[in-house]
Amino acid sequence: MSRFVCGFLLLTALLAGCDSSSQSPTSPSSSEKISPVTTVSSDIGVVRTLTWDDLMPADFDPGVLFKDVDISKLSDNDPQAQELFAKLRELWNKAPVVTALDGAYIRLPGFAIPLETDGQIATRFLLVPYIGACIHVPPPPLNQTVLVEAPMGARIQQVFDPFWVTGQLAARRTDTQLANAGYTLTATDVEPYKGERR
Repeated sequence: MSRFVCGFLLLTALLAGCDSSSQSPTSPSSSEKISPVTTVSSDIGVVRTLTWDDLMPADFDPGVLFKDVDISKLSDNDPQAQELFAKLRELWNKAPVVTALDGAYIRLPGFAIPLETDGQIATRFLLVPYIGACIHVPPPPLNQTVLVEAPMGARIQQVFDPFWVTGQLAARRTDTQLANAGYTLTATDVEPYKGERR
């Protein structure tokens, strides 16, 4: 199980009334596996396929605050739970990025949340690792949220449509009204997610 999945599951255990139908954050479909590192050739050269764990430094542990806490004994209105949640949000809002990825050409699968759209074509959207992020449940850590700039436009028909996004990654923070992103991906290709490309 990925490091982010563990942290996410711990966070959602603290939240009441959230959408319990969220899919696994490790890939757009829990039945499909994405190999950790593959490369494909494109017009821009070799493109590295990343997983969401690749966007987190190896020493970043999103569940660090829960190590000595039995969350099954906490209720939503418990002051300890509220304090823990506030600390977790602060930790996630400062989550470090992998600076070695700055400038890399990558492809990443995820769920799209349109920010700038005419109703059918989005030129700016967030890419997140699981359904419900930023809308039904709080945003993921900074290093698990990618702002996608798609000057060519991407046809996003519904919030949380799954996509493969290819382009150049910048390891820089951008704040949006829905969530803060630790990375910006300038897209050269956005295509519907259909599993691992061979």
